[in-house]
Amino acid sequence: MAAETTPAGQGTYEGGLRRVARVVLLDADDRILLLHGHEPDDPADDWWFTPGGGVEGDETREEAARRELAEETGITDIELGPVLWRRRCSFPFAGRRWDQDEWYYLARTTQTATRAVGLTELERRSVAGARWWTCRELTRTHETVYPTRLAELLRKLLDEGPPAGPVTLDTEIV
Repeated sequence: MAAETTPAGQGTYEGGLRRVARVVLLDADDRILLLHGHEPDDPADDWWFTPGGGVEGDETREEAARRELAEETGITDIELGPVLWRRRCSFPFAGRRWDQDEWYYLARTTQTATRAVGLTELERRSVAGARWWTCRELTRTHETVYPTRLAELLRKLLDEGPPAGPVTLDTEIV
């Protein structure tokens, strides 16, 4: 496999298990921020997903979560909370297979304006924007959302608060 530049342009991803930090970002109204992505050469093949990306060099997952959120949304004023969920996934994207170990961090913000300020060339070709979603909107949507049980997970989070420790989600292979 050819090397793929990582989201911030440092290092490369050449296959294997990619360490990823994702952010479940909630605003004051308990809406969640999702990015709208698609295959670079096929905008009709689209989905919604949480901000985040690969850990680079010796940074911690917490540092990766903050960096990726800032790059993809411009949002830096956050209160980063605990790891909510962990998930392994494998999916085709941009002509290759990505195998990832994802950690989902809870974060809160009052900053709702978004502006992608640090997208890579691949991200510029595959990220169409961002949107704040209510739990009700997520539950009712027929659009593809990852992780696939996000509406259910968000409802439980809002009703019960963060779990005592990270919950391992089912492996998703697309």
